[in-house]
Amino acid sequence: MTGTVTAARTLRTERASTTRDAILSAAERLYAEHGVFAVSNRQVSEAAGQGNNAAVGYHFGTKTDLVRAIEQRHRAPIEALRETMVAAAGDSADLRDWVACLVRPLTDHLADLGNPTWYARFAAQAMTDPAYHGIVVRDALSSPSLVEVVDGINRCLPELAIDIRYERNIMARNLLMHSCADRERALATGATVARTSWQAAGSGLIDAIVGMWCAPVTRVGGRS
Repeated sequence: MTGTVTAARTLRTERASTTRDAILSAAERLYAEHGVFAVSNRQVSEAAGQGNNAAVGYHFGTKTDLVRAIEQRHRAPIEALRETMVAAAGDSADLRDWVACLVRPLTDHLADLGNPTWYARFAAQAMTDPAYHGIVVRDALSSPSLVEVVDGINRCLPELAIDIRYERNIMARNLLMHSCADRERALATGATVARTSWQAAGSGLIDAIVGMWCAPVTRVGGRS
């Protein structure tokens, strides 16, 4: 009897896990294509093949909880890639090494997912929505390895004022995510892309972000 109960419990757990995965995948795709605000939990449930329109609420709670679950689904593999790169960078004084630690974990993760992917477009959509911006941005900044990357960049540019560092951090983040979202969208629709692989796209982004960090600073009134 005990074995039967255990088997039944295991089956229910596996079914619940499968359902959660289906909901996460459906929500990520719909949010990527239409925006988070425009998609209802009912639409997500239907796209995930769930006859019960309350499936999202049952398995995740609110839409905010669902958005956070999608982000966390990708954060773990991205974090693992970044930790490896940060360890390899060590005490490097080369700005390019630290910018690579910012860019490569995302572009390598997208490459690993195959095509089509939706994560970059999902994250870009969430970043532009005030209700979900913090989930993608603020939660990501709690990553110890990302903090190390930011510290590494700062050490390479000691003469750069704090306010300019803050400004360029935001620019780098937006350039990275929205450029990846644009490439992801192009790949999904079969459009022409400038770079043949995510590896090559990552190199282009590293070039651009290093150039941005090293760009001259113009202050109001012409004072640099």
